[in-house]
Amino acid sequence: MFVERLWRSVKYEEMYLKASLCAQGDESVPEARVSLAKYFEFYNNERRHQALDRQTPWQAYAGVPLGQAA
Repeated sequence: MFVERLWRSVKYEEMYLKASLCAQGDESVPEARVSLAKYFEFYNNERRHQALDRQTPWQAYAGVPLGQAA
């Protein structure tokens, strides 16, 4: 289920926002790859998740105590 939620977030927060650029030919495949890499960096290290008690995935994985989440 986690993977489905991840791809839903990717589609709605990153891909659909840039779909018009791709349709116009303003964004190439290499640019899309860079864009996705940046999004995954954000998703894992900055975006807080309700299911993880408002921690980022990295904080949850690393075992950072809730009070110390930056």
